Amino acid sequence: MNLIALGGVIGAGLFVGSGVVIQSAGPAAVVSFLIAGLITVLIMRMLAEMTIAKPALGSFYVYAREALGNRAGFAVGWMYWYFFVIVVAVEAVAGGRILQLWVPDVPLWVLSLGLLLILTGTNMVSARSYGEFEYWFSSIKVVAIVVFLVVGALYLFGFWPGAHGGVTNLVSHGGFAPLGIGAVLAAVVPCIGFYTGAEIVTIAAAESAEPQKAVAKAMRSIILRVVLFYVGSVFLVVAIKSWDDPATAVSPYAAVLEVLGIPAVATIMNAIVLTAVLSCLNSALYTSSRMLFALTSNGDAPKAFTRLSRSGVPRRAILAGTVIGYVSVIAAYTSPNLIFQFLVNSYGAVALFVYLSIALAQVRLRRRLEREDPDKLTLKMWLFPWLSYATIALMAGVILAMALLPSTRSQFWLSAVTLALILVGFEFRRRRGKPVAGVPAEPAPVEPERGAAPAALRE
Repeated sequence: MNLIALGGVIGAGLFVGSGVVIQSAGPAAVVSFLIAGLITVLIMRMLAEMTIAKPALGSFYVYAREALGNRAGFAVGWMYWYFFVIVVAVEAVAGGRILQLWVPDVPLWVLSLGLLLILTGTNMVSARSYGEFEYWFSSIKVVAIVVFLVVGALYLFGFWPGAHGGVTNLVSHGGFAPLGIGAVLAAVVPCIGFYTGAEIVTIAAAESAEPQKAVAKAMRSIILRVVLFYVGSVFLVVAIKSWDDPATAVSPYAAVLEVLGIPAVATIMNAIVLTAVLSCLNSALYTSSRMLFALTSNGDAPKAFTRLSRSGVPRRAILAGTVIGYVSVIAAYTSPNLIFQFLVNSYGAVALFVYLSIALAQVRLRRRLEREDPDKLTLKMWLFPWLSYATIALMAGVILAMALLPSTRSQFWLSAVTLALILVGFEFRRRRGKPVAGVPAEPAPVEPERGAAPAALRE
C-alpha cells in the first residue's frame, strides 16, 4: 500500500514534465514544487481522516455524495473516472513513443495498443496482480529517485569524480527567481498535476485486509517522501545544471546524469520513464474500473458494471475504461492535432475539481462525526477547521489561476465543458428517476468494507 501511494505520485511528469516547470520558473521551481506538495499533503490528510473514520468502496465519491449531495457525488465520481480513462490513453501513447526509440520500424499505434492490451490483461486477473505489478513498478521508480538523490548530493559536496561542488547555479543565471514571483506561483498549477495520484491508495484500501491500518500507514509515510523525492530531486537538478540550458527543459534528470558522466544516459532515462509510464497506465486502469464499479452502488452507473469475476474483479468496468483508451490510440494516429489534443486538454483541471470537492466534503463530514461518533476520528486533520479552510482557499486559488493563465486557460475551459456534460448526465438520470434495482437513490450510511463487493455479485 505504501508503494501504491508513492507510485501514484511519482509519474513520468517528474522525470520529464518537471523540465517545463524549471524553464518557466527558474531555480525557484523548487518553491513551486514545495507549495504544490504542501497542498497535496493537506488534501491527502483530509482524505485519510475520512477514509479511516468511514472506509468505503469508492472513497471520496462516497464522501462527496454523503456530504455534498447526490449531484456532487455523481459529478466527482464521473470526473475522476473520466480523468483516469484519459490518463490510460495518454500513458499508452507515451509508452508507445518510448518503445519506438528502440524499435523505430514498428508503428506507434501497434506499440501503444500492445501496452494497453498487456496491462488490461493483468488487471483482469485479480486485484493482487495489479498490486504486484505496481509494487515492482513503484520499487524501480523509488530506487531510481533514491540513487539520483545520493549521487547528486555527492556531486554537490564535491565527493563525485571531477565535481567542483557548490550551488552557484541557483543564483548565477539571473538569480533564484529570474522570471519573478508571479512565474513561481503560476508554476504551482502544473506541479499539482504531477502530484495527482496519491489518493489512489484510499481506493485500493477497500480491497486490502486492513483498510484503516493500510491508509493510516501509507498517508503518514507519504508526506516526508513526497517532499523529499520531488523537492529534493528538483533542487539537485537546478543546483547541478543551469536552469536555462535547453537540455534541462527536454529531460532534466538525463541532463544531470550527463554532467555526472554516467554512461548510457539516454537508455537509462528512457527505461526509467517507461517504467513510470507503465506504472501510471496500470494504476489508471485499476482506478477507473473501481470508481465505475463504485458508481453503480447508488444507481449512478449502469447495473451491468456491478458484475464481478470469480476473483472479485469488475472486468466489465475495466473493459469500459479501456474503450476510450483504444479510441484515443487510434486518434493519436489518425488525428493527433485535433481529436487527441482535445482529449488531452479536456481533463487538465478535472483532478483539481475533485480535490476541491474532497476538501469541502471533509469539513462537513468532520462536523457530523464530531456530533455523532467522535470515537471514529482516530486520525484527524491538523488544526481543524482553519487549515481545512486554508486548503479550500488554496485549491480555489489554483483553479482560478488555471482559468486566468494563458498557458492553462484552454485546459480549464475544456475541463469545465467536461464537468458541464457530466452535470447534464446527472439531470438526465434524475429525471428518469430509475435507480438501480435494489439500490436506494439516496446515499446509504457508509459502512466499513473489506472486499471489493459482496460475493453474491460475483459471476
